[in-house]
Amino acid sequence: MLFFKKKDIPLKDFFPEGFVDIHSHLLPGIDDGAKDLDNSISLISKMYSYGIKNFITTPHVLGDVYPNSSEVIKNKLKEVKDELLKKGLNDIKINAAAEYMMDERFVERLKNDDILTLNDNYILVEMSYFNAPYNLYDILFEIQLKGYKPVLAHPERYAFYHNDFQNFYKLKKAGCVFQLNLLSLTEQYGKGVQKTAQKLIKENMYDFVGTDTHHHNHLKLLSKIGTVKIKKQIKDLLKNNKRFI
Repeated sequence: MLFFKKKDIPLKDFFPEGFVDIHSHLLPGIDDGAKDLDNSISLISKMYSYGIKNFITTPHVLGDVYPNSSEVIKNKLKEVKDELLKKGLNDIKINAAAEYMMDERFVERLKNDDILTLNDNYILVEMSYFNAPYNLYDILFEIQLKGYKPVLAHPERYAFYHNDFQNFYKLKKAGCVFQLNLLSLTEQYGKGVQKTAQKLIKENMYDFVGTDTHHHNHLKLLSKIGTVKIKKQIKDLLKNNKRFI
């Protein structure tokens, strides 16, 4: 009897035409992602070889650690755009939003309408990996009161929810949409995250996906998602990302 290995798919055939990566750290020198402009272009070029041509990159905005203003982010975006044109990479589209830690400073930004959105009214937000903010649901309410839609980055990575799945349903009911980290389908963040991601997929709780690319090791590992099984699992989510064009 012959046994056939499940067929791998090259990433350039995995992502649909018009796919937009809505979560990455590709702007140079302002967070834990790209270190400098050359590194930015190198990462984007590698992703381009994977068939990803549209980006809304999302540097961290996190207290005193990454206190990135909207102006700083826009200026760094311009640097990258100019360099892409110089390199002749004219068919790459890149814009910038941010990945906002839901803390007191974010609440102040929200009050002042100093927010960079993914598109229209979607805001990418995150929490600490140690615990949720004590006023999480108040913050989510304020986001929506301002007319925005909270996109919770990588919910599968919040280990404090792994043993009580009802929290995920509660977040959805509170108006969150969920963004899956594609690397969560690999061993990148551990078995617990991988298992939770699969359960959230099975429960149809995700709305979008993102690579959350920080460096070349992430991109090397990303190739592992190129299987028939995974593409079948998330094909609708990949298509959902096209709405950000």
